[in-house]
Amino acid sequence: MIYLDYNATTPIDKEVAEAMLPFVYENYGNPSSSHKLGLDAKKAVEQARARVAELLNCTPNEIVFTSGGSESNNTVIKGVAYTYRNKGDHIITTQIEHPAILNPCKYLERLGYEISYLPVNENGMVNVSDLEKLITNRTILVTVMHANNETGTIQPIEDISKACRKHNILFHTDAAQSVGKIPTDVNKLGVDFLTIAGHKLYAPKGIGALYIRRGIAIEPLIHGASHETGRRAGTENVIFNVALGKACEIAKESLHSSKIKQLAEYFYDNLKVIFGDEIILNGNLHKRLPNTLNISFLGYHGSELLSKIGEDVAASTGSACHAGSISISLVLKAMGIPYETAQGAVRFSLGRYTTKEELDTVLERFKQIHNKLN
Repeated sequence: MIYLDYNATTPIDKEVAEAMLPFVYENYGNPSSSHKLGLDAKKAVEQARARVAELLNCTPNEIVFTSGGSESNNTVIKGVAYTYRNKGDHIITTQIEHPAILNPCKYLERLGYEISYLPVNENGMVNVSDLEKLITNRTILVTVMHANNETGTIQPIEDISKACRKHNILFHTDAAQSVGKIPTDVNKLGVDFLTIAGHKLYAPKGIGALYIRRGIAIEPLIHGASHETGRRAGTENVIFNVALGKACEIAKESLHSSKIKQLAEYFYDNLKVIFGDEIILNGNLHKRLPNTLNISFLGYHGSELLSKIGEDVAASTGSACHAGSISISLVLKAMGIPYETAQGAVRFSLGRYTTKEELDTVLERFKQIHNKLN
């Protein structure tokens, strides 16, 4: 399999899997227990928490382990809504967010909250001045993704955070796609909340984390015992917590590697040689994730094109959450991409194990397809 769908999910890193094994077979204690097995498990959880914190440049007690990106996003949106209802009932987000943001917002709308959906330009970027025009004295939260899962476009998070601070509004970013690919220093970004999804980071599915800036308290999504210092009830998932900690440690060490960016540029440059002006890159050319290419093949249908290059090539015709849909991507639609262009879009997302040889194989197949039709 030639896997070019790393934005959908990543394989578990071998070192991550090895780090998990002792807690599968031997160190199976409950971190809340006071005996040695429990204390060893507690130590492992706290070490993992510290590793996540190191990647984000925050303190360990600002990290809450969750079941993944969706839970982290729901925790912030609903938690802020419930906690700050007396202050206001207005939340601002964007038209291109992941469903794990948009659907909680729609849920709150049914409860009487007002949600504003910020538009984006043709490159998929929000305009900070447009955001400020939406702010009212009832606004309690702004949530804008760090990088888009489909196009890879990176939002001006630092500028948005300045606007939020100026108006004393809490700010959350869904960084599921950016953590481990680009720097996510929460202090430089200026965010109050940040979401991590482990399976985008070479950890297993079913684990995530939420950064909550020190001094901020919100109503928990899950009520129960006082796990995670009262912020998320439920016996700690020691095995997966350890996995996420190890994945973050590896990501921190490899964060500034240019290998993936160089491979993505190589792939795109050679596609341009083959197709010329028959392809269009969707999203911002420069402010984008180094691994992501969302390319529209003019005159083609994305799913048909993928079937032609072979079942052993894994890529996506949109975000993974919209796989199988016959309608065009909501993200591309929000960017104003014409239907004929959007239906030919294919997302290639490279990762840690992508090789030049694999890309050359795919390029050769594209060349053969193009030659047959011209």
